[in-house]
Amino acid sequence: MKQRRVVVTGLGALTPLGNTTNEFWNNLIEGKSGAAPIKSFDASKFKTRFACELKGYDPLNYFEKSTVRKYDPYTQYALVTAEEAIKDSGLNLDTIDKTRVGVIWGSGQGGFYTFQHEMMEFARGDGTPRINPFFIPKVIVDIAAGWISIKYGFMGPNFCTVSACATSTTAIIDAMNYIRWGKADVFVTGGSEAAINEAGIGGFNALKALSTRNDDPSSASRPFDTGRDGFVMGEGAGALILEEYEHAKKRGARMYAEVVGGGMSADAYHITATHPEGAGAQLGMKWALEDANLKPEDVDYLNPHATSTPVGDESEMKAVARFFGDHASKLHVSATKSSIGHLLGGAGAVEAIICIKAIQSGIIPPTINTQHLDPTLPQGLNIVTGTKLKKDIRVAMSNTFGFGGHNAIAVFKKID
Repeated sequence: MKQRRVVVTGLGALTPLGNTTNEFWNNLIEGKSGAAPIKSFDASKFKTRFACELKGYDPLNYFEKSTVRKYDPYTQYALVTAEEAIKDSGLNLDTIDKTRVGVIWGSGQGGFYTFQHEMMEFARGDGTPRINPFFIPKVIVDIAAGWISIKYGFMGPNFCTVSACATSTTAIIDAMNYIRWGKADVFVTGGSEAAINEAGIGGFNALKALSTRNDDPSSASRPFDTGRDGFVMGEGAGALILEEYEHAKKRGARMYAEVVGGGMSADAYHITATHPEGAGAQLGMKWALEDANLKPEDVDYLNPHATSTPVGDESEMKAVARFFGDHASKLHVSATKSSIGHLLGGAGAVEAIICIKAIQSGIIPPTINTQHLDPTLPQGLNIVTGTKLKKDIRVAMSNTFGFGGHNAIAVFKKID
């Protein structure tokens, strides 16, 4: 049986560089930084006092006041981007068969803000539990997928993925495969995260994972640089509409790109550290290209995981150099977490959008802040630094890795 093709017909983004896909993309390719001192809470006593927060986001611009209390911020972000992506896709919600539309949405933390807020309020009291009746529905990690389906009446496969910072790439791969298998014709997929709070910043500080460059936040995320000292926390969401090719063609949909492959693997090494030689990353890239029926030399652009940690960047680039071999010097690499920070469970979806927009526009966004490439990294890698690069891109790959050793790699291709 011939495998069904899967295309991207809608995009939605809510990021530290913009609250729509176009605003985000335009700021990204101009090399802007979303990092700044934290405004959402008093971080004066924290080791890290900055992050990549959303700018100008007000839930009342999107939701009725009476409904806001039902949604943790991560669910708000999911609903906002899903709506943008659905509108962008041109799907006719009055005529589409909603039993053939599914939702696979991911988050690494779920309702992290809600859990922290409710427990802090309880701790301030006299021991009497006064818990918001929406507490549990706001906290659970699957609720964003549930709310999206409830809002639009989508009755196809509906669940969440959780694989730490590989989460939303895992969701995209799952959605691709469900369409390939004929289980649905359309999916809303992606991921969201809202972890810039006392627990999130404090917890990652305790792991010594975050940059502490408090004197210059905008240049703190510097992948591959000799001075990199940890990642910068981001927040937001990315949403994609994946659709079976013939279904999209029949309704005259605009197709941004084709989703041609996905690879998932495990480092089987450590709870937080990547495999020092990038063994799991290399395996995931291999399986992703095999799934796409492509060769390493077919890939034009790689958006790496590259969080700006000393160990992680090195292990990933070792895997890239080894896997791509002679082609590594021709492959263009840009690490966009330098601009938007690390959106954790939402990172894969936003970086998938970056790959898709790069294919559509022929523009590779830059790796900003990287001034002195670490000489201990493999030599000869073609890292795009400083400013954007114009290039015809037929195939783009997105790498995402998560605590626990989870690796998920997605491959996108220009429509033939």
